[in-house]
Amino acid sequence: MSLEIFADAGSLAEAAADRVLAHLAAALAERGRATLALSGGRTPEGLHERLASEPRRARLDWSKVAIYFADERAVPPDDLESNFRMARVTLIDPLGIAPRQVHRMKGEYADLDAAVEEYAARLPKALDVVVLGVGEDGHVASLFPRHALLDERDARVAAVTDSPKPPPRRLTLTPPALADTAHVLVLASGAGKAGAVAAALAPAGDVHDVPARLVREREWLVDRAAAALAGPATP
Repeated sequence: MSLEIFADAGSLAEAAADRVLAHLAAALAERGRATLALSGGRTPEGLHERLASEPRRARLDWSKVAIYFADERAVPPDDLESNFRMARVTLIDPLGIAPRQVHRMKGEYADLDAAVEEYAARLPKALDVVVLGVGEDGHVASLFPRHALLDERDARVAAVTDSPKPPPRRLTLTPPALADTAHVLVLASGAGKAGAVAAALAPAGDVHDVPARLVREREWLVDRAAAALAGPATP
């Protein structure tokens, strides 16, 4: 486990942007291309804005980075609730990333199983970087407490039709897809996330109660408020 605690959400986003750039740059140096999967939420939004700002935007050849998504709500791509829309406004358009580089989940499909099949066919075997936020209930992507998808071992993309948070219909990466990712960055800010962070990073616990424990051993970047309840033995 890697846990870093920052004074506030702004300094967390600054550090997360540098970390994402470093991982993507390493992938580009190794293979000449890289993949990044994005999430919705306030904390990832702050990261996007830092990545798109000068001088960071000049530190990476974004024409060689393919953009994917960790999850999406079953809404049209221009809906205010769309994770793609948020990413487009805060990162994709400001960086001038070409549409051919962006692989969005088709949440607007009436048949979410068809959307799953389409996305699974596009998804690389292993993503380089996935950025996740953490919900106050401990969910990551659209993997919610006590949901059957927490036991998924084969499919890498799945539909959710019974989300406890609106909207109920969603698309999400699954535990196998997260496990196959080279670098998972988990971001959490604000006092409202403190309980979820503490439960996710505790020495013992059940992933069915706190899905964020799926990525307990990955890179956690949290601000002081979100870390307030994490015990000294957490790392």
